[in-house]
Amino acid sequence: MPTNELIETEPTTETAIVPAAEIKDCENCHLPLMGNFCANCGQEADSKLKYFWVVIMHLLDDIFSFDSRASRTVWPLITRPAFITNEYFSGRRVHYVPPLRLYLFISIVFFITLKFFVGADDSNGFNINDKKNLITQVRGHIEVLTTEQKTLSKIPSESMEELAQVTRLNADLAKFNTYLADLNRDYSSGQNKQIIKLTRELLELEFDHTEEVFSSKEQVKFDKLTARRLKVLNGGIVSEELNIGNNDDGTLSFDFLSDESNKKLNNFTEELAEKGEKAFNSDTGPLIEQVIGKLPQLMFILLPLFAVLLKVMFIFSKRLYMEHLTVALHSHSFIFITVLLSEILELLDDYLAPTSPSIANFFGVFAGGLLLWIPIYLFLMQKRVYKQGYFFTLVKFSIIGTIYSIMIAVTAIIAMVWGIMGT
Repeated sequence: MPTNELIETEPTTETAIVPAAEIKDCENCHLPLMGNFCANCGQEADSKLKYFWVVIMHLLDDIFSFDSRASRTVWPLITRPAFITNEYFSGRRVHYVPPLRLYLFISIVFFITLKFFVGADDSNGFNINDKKNLITQVRGHIEVLTTEQKTLSKIPSESMEELAQVTRLNADLAKFNTYLADLNRDYSSGQNKQIIKLTRELLELEFDHTEEVFSSKEQVKFDKLTARRLKVLNGGIVSEELNIGNNDDGTLSFDFLSDESNKKLNNFTEELAEKGEKAFNSDTGPLIEQVIGKLPQLMFILLPLFAVLLKVMFIFSKRLYMEHLTVALHSHSFIFITVLLSEILELLDDYLAPTSPSIANFFGVFAGGLLLWIPIYLFLMQKRVYKQGYFFTLVKFSIIGTIYSIMIAVTAIIAMVWGIMGT
């Protein structure tokens, strides 16, 4: 028969026994750690001193959050105007990279690669295909002159006119052979850069004029270019005088400024002109790096100004300033990534042109199509965000484009001046 008896039992307490070897001390206050954070000072138990690539990946993750949001953001950003922006305005934000984070990452990549692309263009002087075409054109002209010379040599030259024609042909052959030798120079040398540049200008002048002899203007330009080329060949340095002034004596002054302010302005312009001459007449690489290095800061200032412009132009849209700023961030992110893709395709075009011209041509057309897509995309974006008709959107888009182009030009001038003063 069951009985209910009270059985006295000793209370037991289960405690987790942590091996002494696994207990770590806080590196800050040196007390034992019982979790991921110190109970005393709050410092994280995990050390921040890790392998370099681990730190870089953590940094990239903090900036861009490399997860499925990236793929859901970048592709619509390029192909679907205003989609990401309208999704963000509708409150569906968790699936996409935040606008500011997106802009920061894309702009960093864009301006880093821009230095590479501009540097590559500067080191090559001009496009490889253009150089090959120019060399082919010169060689073709030499062949024509040689054929004409051989034809005349078979005919006895009796008249002074025929002798003058033979003399002219010999001189032209010698001149164009010299041009050809100049074009084949190594462009990595600073002196060769100037020689090739002057030779190209001389050839453009030679091939552009239609008459047998130069006009008076063409002759003056030809003589100047020839003199400068000879000076460089003899080891001299050709410099173009940079003058920043609005007066006959070359000084810069404004009536609304005091004499002292005008004097300070002239001192600044003289220093700027002197540094500009040195920068433009030597290796321009450091100047280009300086200018591109200033653009991210200037663009970061330009962004809120562009948002103000949108606010003014769409003042009756009842959108907040931060919404206009989001449009600006997405617009610039799209422009940067599209230009970057176009530059990569152009690079592939140049690389594949000698071996696979058909594939290279495809890349070239695709790159041009991407650039053409930029204004179309921005127009559709403004229409879909602000929901106005095609006519009013086109009018406002044109006004915004004109004003913003002026702002970009001013920004470029500031970057150039800032870069020159930094060299």
